Amino acid sequence: MASTSSAAKPKAIDLSHHLNELSRSRVPSPLKDIIKYMKEPGMISLAGGLPHPDLFPFAEITATSYVPDVDLRSTSGEDIHSTLNFSIPKNVSPSHQNTLSAALQYGTSYGSANLSSFIREFTSRVMNPAYSDFEILLDSGNTDAWNKVVNILCEFGDYILVEEHTYPSSQAVWAPMKCIGVPISIDKNGLIPESLHDTLKNWNNTHPGVKRPHLLYTVPVGHNPTGSTLSLERKKKIYEICVEYDIIICEDDPYYFLQFPPYTLRPSSSETQKTAENPVAFDRQAYIESLVPTFISLDVQGRVIRLDTFSKTLGPGNRLGYFVCNPLFAERILRATEVTTQSPSGLSQALVEGLLTSWGQDGYLRWLSGLRDSYTSRRNWMCEIMAETFDLLPSPQNITDDVVAVQKGHASTKDTFPYFSFSFPKGGMFLWIKLYLAHNATYQDLKTTSSSGAVATAKWAEAFWMDLIKEKVLLVPGSYYTPIVGNNERMIQDSDVVFFRVAFSYETKEEMKIGIERMAVVIQRWWNGEASA
Repeated sequence: MASTSSAAKPKAIDLSHHLNELSRSRVPSPLKDIIKYMKEPGMISLAGGLPHPDLFPFAEITATSYVPDVDLRSTSGEDIHSTLNFSIPKNVSPSHQNTLSAALQYGTSYGSANLSSFIREFTSRVMNPAYSDFEILLDSGNTDAWNKVVNILCEFGDYILVEEHTYPSSQAVWAPMKCIGVPISIDKNGLIPESLHDTLKNWNNTHPGVKRPHLLYTVPVGHNPTGSTLSLERKKKIYEICVEYDIIICEDDPYYFLQFPPYTLRPSSSETQKTAENPVAFDRQAYIESLVPTFISLDVQGRVIRLDTFSKTLGPGNRLGYFVCNPLFAERILRATEVTTQSPSGLSQALVEGLLTSWGQDGYLRWLSGLRDSYTSRRNWMCEIMAETFDLLPSPQNITDDVVAVQKGHASTKDTFPYFSFSFPKGGMFLWIKLYLAHNATYQDLKTTSSSGAVATAKWAEAFWMDLIKEKVLLVPGSYYTPIVGNNERMIQDSDVVFFRVAFSYETKEEMKIGIERMAVVIQRWWNGEASA
């Protein structure tokens, strides 16, 4: 990821034809214009209805954070030597530009200029956008950001390109607009470029008289729900296809810094797989180069809108993230922001700004590297517990996942069959399992009495999920991630298979083990014919 000087990079091309009528019609908020004039030297403002900072109840906020190189996999984070303090006073001083008088006040919808400057430098160093005039615009997290993307680009009834398993909340944004998802096939390595190309190439034949989609929504790293991560080669192919067919890419990337080294299945007697210990000296460049480059690093035209967030790195309750996009889209999003959410929470901005400036650019990268190590350990725990609870076998040719799970102790029997399959996550927080129902008697009985295999699958999945809940283990049904393909109707899933998402991000290793053991009890009950739908 060699850096290229801004002078050598092109500027974003004109993509204004992608804006919807609502976005083109927005005008600046007059009240926001007033705020910028208030900052002129010598100005006496009798205009804005701003509360006086002396009447804010907070005099100073002092925070204690971890140092960026703390080992999050041990208890060392509780050691006083692993922490640092920073404060946010009410008023500005030579040593404190980050103040409560500014954080708690009305301001421009751009948000904190200092925080935006930190993020811009970070983006330039780590993401290396391929065009020179990219903009940074703060938002209230990626859900807020995606809502704004939809509201500047999509008209009622538009078709939107999505992965065949896609994040549910992203659909809830555009479903009231009667938009329609166009499912693109994915595998254990993410969105399949050839499927995207075939969909667009054949659009006029498959959808005669219907406007072709012009927006692709994708979660490219640690995909939610499947855990897949797009390679650089796939990203290049997808970007080229989007240039060919004039598609805007929304790169929703909350798990970007949670990219894992490969997991190798080991015999049950082998030693637990471990992540690398923290190095004595952190190698910033080596860490950056270990990450798959982003879509914006390929984007010479400004057709990628990147959604970045602090939710998975500093805490979702901050409700703070940012866009990386071309100036046209940033300006239109800003106009919408002025009359809706305004700027993100001032307190959140101030705390995050204080933390990041205390750590510095390299310190933040060091923290992110430590997070990756911690979530890698959690991924490893989940895979190891699966191997302890079931026999995991290499997948046969007709199954594209990494392994299939069979009943413990039955790996060598001739009549063995897979309960489910999964691939080892390459990033993120989730493991995606695919249950096979061909050998499930309850499901086969349902098929004989149901109007279709899809109806039988849905009934079986609901009953199985409720049984999991009764056993006190909670998974997310795969049906939640099925694209909406019209009139709030979801894409019909294949018969004979059911998906579930299993998270390894939250529970302890001991709780994970109990949860997977409970899942195994339910699976055996249903495959032994001891449960009914």
